[in-house]
Amino acid sequence: MTDDVHPGPVALSGSCLCGAVTYTAHGAAGAPAACHCTQCRKQSGHVWASSYVPDGTLEIRGEVRWYQSSEKARRGFCPTCGSALFWEHEDDSFICFSTGSIDGPTGLTLRGHIHTKTKGDYYAINPNDPQRED
Repeated sequence: MTDDVHPGPVALSGSCLCGAVTYTAHGAAGAPAACHCTQCRKQSGHVWASSYVPDGTLEIRGEVRWYQSSEKARRGFCPTCGSALFWEHEDDSFICFSTGSIDGPTGLTLRGHIHTKTKGDYYAINPNDPQRED
């Protein structure tokens, strides 16, 4: 899988379902991945796809509730409507945001599927798509 970035200079903006939390990604957005890990599936109800930008380039407006989902990672969501919006790992220099929450066209292309070893048994992944088990 490649780490392609959003080609255009236009910032990506998004919001939660109720609009209480909005964000603008000012940095070059990385190509999104579809995560099939158990935590992402439980958080989203299925597969969670996200893109990412370097730390300090995601402008978040509104109250975000953060949940420490593991020893080193946390997930951000809207405390009003519950929309899952952000994922952040303490050892990385970027923050992820849900591609499903982007308002309007994204210009992004899915780079592949990650954590496929723990995917749900109720769906299939196209075998021609790039995949990583961990």
